[in-house]
Amino acid sequence: MTSGSYSRYSRHLLLDGFGKQGQDRLSSGRVLIVGAGGLGSPCALYLAAAGVGCIGLADGDIVSLSNLQRQVIHYTTDIGREKVESAAEKMRCLNPDIEVRYYPTFLTEDNALKMVGEYDFIVDCTDSYASKYLVNDACIMAGKPFCCGGVIRYGGQVMTHVPGSACYRCLFPEPPEENDVETCSTVGVLGTAVGIIGCIQATEAIKYLTNTGTLLTNCLMTFDTWGMECQRMALQRDKACPICGETPSNHTLREYSFMPCRQ
Repeated sequence: MTSGSYSRYSRHLLLDGFGKQGQDRLSSGRVLIVGAGGLGSPCALYLAAAGVGCIGLADGDIVSLSNLQRQVIHYTTDIGREKVESAAEKMRCLNPDIEVRYYPTFLTEDNALKMVGEYDFIVDCTDSYASKYLVNDACIMAGKPFCCGGVIRYGGQVMTHVPGSACYRCLFPEPPEENDVETCSTVGVLGTAVGIIGCIQATEAIKYLTNTGTLLTNCLMTFDTWGMECQRMALQRDKACPICGETPSNHTLREYSFMPCRQ
């Protein structure tokens, strides 16, 4: 570490159980953030500030005015820009010592396996069921750990998967019908609720890379900002799960037809 690095990460270096070894692990870590919107904004900023060596950003959307209430990595002057380009610019300004790669595309059944395969940990910051199942299935097929987050109205939920633990399909085997799905564009979302969940996801990535703390595996954590209540629901891996079970039946990626909502 350089003298500048010691100063930049000094508060990490002081942490019991973290220290220089933890910071070195972050520096050699590779994290892919899928979605550069509400959840991806705080996640990307905190992982960049923490010194994760290589951070990838994947999103095919552009910045719009309605995004700015919660997608804090983007500014008014960024309206019309690709979200990944806008986000990468802020991350590099925050920490020029890290590598930021960006992919101006949505994950698809054609590119997902290759993309997730290049990283140590994946953070699912997407805003649709179609994308979440795709990330879940691609990560499991590639043997990659990931953290999934979602937010609606005043609260959200987070879960983390590592090989051998419960996955998203263990909890929700199949997505709901498209017409039954509520979105932020129809029922709203509190901007700070998105920030809280995104920060939790960044924390999960940091804990995994540094081998510290306890991950949110085999559980679903929910957070309600309106009542400031946090709950954890225990999960079990479904032995009959079609993707992570003992005899998986899904061997190829399936991309559901409905796409992310345009907020």
